[in-house]
Amino acid sequence: MKDSAILITYDKEDAVKEAVALCDAANYDIRKIIRQKFLNKSRYGLGEGKVEELKEMAQAIKPDVIIYDEILKPSQNYNLASALKIKILDRETLILEIFERRARSSESILQVKLAQLRYEMSRAKEKVRLAKMGEQPGFMGIGKFEVDVYHNDIKHRMNSIKIKLSKSSRQRELHRQARKRIGFKTISLAGYTSAGKTTLFNFLTGETREESPKLFTTLSTTTRKIILKDAEVLISDTVGFISKLPAYMIEAFKSTLEELVHTDIVIVVIDISEPVFELKKKFRSCVITLDEIGVSKDRIIFALNKSDIVSQDVILEKVEQIGLKDSNKWLSISAITGKNMDNLKNLIHDALENKPQPEKTDYTQPQIEINYED
Repeated sequence: MKDSAILITYDKEDAVKEAVALCDAANYDIRKIIRQKFLNKSRYGLGEGKVEELKEMAQAIKPDVIIYDEILKPSQNYNLASALKIKILDRETLILEIFERRARSSESILQVKLAQLRYEMSRAKEKVRLAKMGEQPGFMGIGKFEVDVYHNDIKHRMNSIKIKLSKSSRQRELHRQARKRIGFKTISLAGYTSAGKTTLFNFLTGETREESPKLFTTLSTTTRKIILKDAEVLISDTVGFISKLPAYMIEAFKSTLEELVHTDIVIVVIDISEPVFELKKKFRSCVITLDEIGVSKDRIIFALNKSDIVSQDVILEKVEQIGLKDSNKWLSISAITGKNMDNLKNLIHDALENKPQPEKTDYTQPQIEINYED
């Protein structure tokens, strides 16, 4: 049974659509959507008049939670929860809930836990201050710890997880070296979450991995062997990107994202059926994220998915608007119907054959702020 929620988000269609998708992925039943031009007022995030309206609305609807589609400071979260007498989830805690629900492998579970601890660490001082005032800001309550004790406890747990994840990273490196010795070329799928990466992966490999329109279906990397013109290559499905995803969350999934840095070819899956504004935002989100983590542009192929529900003229118009008109590294496909799949395989094969020798890349923590407003 789903918990009920009131959603507070920006007054923009793309923001509403993404926020609703996040709530659905976290298994919340939205009873009411409140659209606001600004969500960064100092005391509550909202204006005091809107808080009063929200209080009356909450009393009538009686939701289990209120979901706030922006990052709240601990004090703002506390003020809002105190005024409304209801649990408040901001955007970051909502995404962390989704991560926790979707994590299946031992590595992804550790990655999610690391992200949760990084979130907690960034709010440690303010939460201790509120606790000393007799106020409990929620989310992993801290009792009566002093700041340094609380901070060191989080740091110790983070270091323990990092050691475990570093072992996974070393294991991945050994696997990569073994594949290189054998002569395997590698391909990785990337893209905005819910663009159809896993559907494409299943089509190319014959796998039956979970496919879902919900966000973050994939949180761990799966690698399988496929045949391209009598040559065996390895293809991997990776975690999807999303707008306004904090850098610490991306860093928590470092070992998964490393596959994109070291792979021979990255196929960026784009949902070409989306409205132009949303398409442009997500396209830039993918390109900039890949650039930040060290993926060179000459290793990228763009697979414009869901082209079976879009006319060719519209596809060409959108290709021009996102800046791919003069590129020969894109192809419109459908992972559902199989449209242009043979051509995609040929494009991948040719890219692998002509791939330049990569420069040595050291993966460092990405300083990423994906928050585009046109």
